[in-house]
Amino acid sequence: MADLNKIERTPQGSLDPALLTLCLSIEAKRARTVIDHILEHGIITNEELSDLYGYDHPPRAIRDVRENGIPLITHNVTSPKTGRRMGAYTFDDVSKIKRGRIGGRKAFSKKFKQELIVMYGAKEAFTGENLDERYLQIDHRVPYEVIGDDNSTKLDPKDFMLLDASSNRAKSWSCESCNNLTTKHDPQICRRCFWASPEDYDHIAEAQSRRAEIVWTGEETQDFDQLKAEAQALSIEVPALIKKKLRE
Repeated sequence: MADLNKIERTPQGSLDPALLTLCLSIEAKRARTVIDHILEHGIITNEELSDLYGYDHPPRAIRDVRENGIPLITHNVTSPKTGRRMGAYTFDDVSKIKRGRIGGRKAFSKKFKQELIVMYGAKEAFTGENLDERYLQIDHRVPYEVIGDDNSTKLDPKDFMLLDASSNRAKSWSCESCNNLTTKHDPQICRRCFWASPEDYDHIAEAQSRRAEIVWTGEETQDFDQLKAEAQALSIEVPALIKKKLRE
């Protein structure tokens, strides 16, 4: 655990001109907030992102910066306010600039979304549930921070998936704590992960895990209610009850 007061700051005056130029070119609001704070103070913490700027999920703001190609160092520190562990961030060396990510995510056209729907159907990738198209969001199978976008080539639908907002958030939360996203940046590791390939995977965020998404709809909700009542009687959760029944 690093000492927050001993971390080397990286304010504007300490930056290589190429890195500073890139920092000043970013226009996205959330990334701009993080960048401006570090340029002024040399460091920013998750606590500051939450308390000063009202971000409920500070790591998402940090990802916005990295997705624009700007390298950041993550420091694990103890909050002087709460005593809890938190992240603190400074700029990394100019050599770590992610060239393929400069400019941030590419906007997806309605035509491209239709290509995905033709390929996969209007289905949520993790649950297989049919949804109205407006509830489906396009997401990179391999996180953008790992693989970026190649602006010189046509997007391949096989590199993307359709998720609802809940699944997109769940994937984001898991990926943000994965060592491959924060350190190794190996696309092949991502491609074998549930979050990229729920159809065929061998790990979840590098942990030996398996996952099944089940949605009960219509009259099936009665089956879920029955399972829930049975689980409550045993003081366990529904997933634990399902596992118990499979072992019997």
